[in-house]
Amino acid sequence: MLANKHILLIIGGGIAAFKSLDLIRRLRERGAKVTPVLTKAGSEFVTPLSVSALAASKLYTDLFNLNDEAEMGHIELSRAADLIVVAPGTADLMAKMAGGLANDLASTLLLATDKRVLVAPSMNVRMWEHAATQRNLVTLQGDGILFVGPTEGDMACGEFGPGRMAEPLDIVAAIDAALADGPLKGKHILVTSGPTHEPIDPVRYIANRSSGAQGTAIATALAALGADVTFVAGPADIAPPAGVRVVPVETAAQMLEAVQTALPADAAVFAAAVADWHVANASDSKIKKDASGLPELSFAENPDILATVSQMKTGRPGLIVGFAAETNDVIANATAKRLRKGCDWIVANDVSPETGIMGGSENAVTLISDDGAEDWPRMGKDAVATKLAARIAQVLVG
Repeated sequence: MLANKHILLIIGGGIAAFKSLDLIRRLRERGAKVTPVLTKAGSEFVTPLSVSALAASKLYTDLFNLNDEAEMGHIELSRAADLIVVAPGTADLMAKMAGGLANDLASTLLLATDKRVLVAPSMNVRMWEHAATQRNLVTLQGDGILFVGPTEGDMACGEFGPGRMAEPLDIVAAIDAALADGPLKGKHILVTSGPTHEPIDPVRYIANRSSGAQGTAIATALAALGADVTFVAGPADIAPPAGVRVVPVETAAQMLEAVQTALPADAAVFAAAVADWHVANASDSKIKKDASGLPELSFAENPDILATVSQMKTGRPGLIVGFAAETNDVIANATAKRLRKGCDWIVANDVSPETGIMGGSENAVTLISDDGAEDWPRMGKDAVATKLAARIAQVLVG
């Protein structure tokens, strides 16, 4: 997949820069050409000589280097690659990208490029969770920037949480997906996944047992076929897939807004287990257990995301796939749901506790369409995703 592909690798200033050396090696052993750009801060963590030697390529560092500009100007450098990868992607680099700043070589390349950009964030957990970084993340995702990671774990600073740069092989997988030249290349597909959390008060919420595994597997399979995937995910148990545009949400209302923002799309797969109701009188402060007795919760219906998109008069995706998680009369209930919502396909499954499917690693589904109901054998969720992605490709490209 990466043979003869040209990667422009921007190495930011963070302790995870040491992983960029292994990333270069992994890319080159797969046949990719790597042109490295080392920021001033990055050179505090890895040496220019080690980067250049591993890449077997000229290293670029200075926006105003006369020789570099004469040989290959920064504009040409920004457009000569197949993909630009930023690893580690520091909070500073993300802020510059979101703000459109161009005061050094790295930020200028990122602003001047006409190629896709993949960022592997790496920073302290508090920096990652800071409101400014999260605003920048949303802005960059809206601009079409791809992200892989960060992951959760121990930090070099001694703290624990999200902010660790993805491992080199995970970044390679994300690069593979970003450069995929499969049958769905040029197609934009929206995927929703995971549960939603509907607040009762600041510390309690209503949710369900969805792990997000099936939606994540579907997004991964679609990206592997070359699709440009927007992945709108509730608070799932597993990490989002690499090589897709991730939009994190919490509530059903937020998910609907993110879905509408992501449109238009060629197809949409609604695999999220969206809560049917939210607490209309959710408290702004923690509800206390006291002599006043049990709290009275007033419920209201959540927006029906599948029906809303399926019944759009303009801008409706050409193929809409819904999911029906049922515990009884699976086929009858799922068939009725497809007609009621107005979607093209329904993927129905039995999530009764004895099946172990909800939150498990396997699934047994029935694909319901105008052609009837087609039972699929029980298989791993990755296999279900691969089969479904292939069916979607047949419809979109023939």
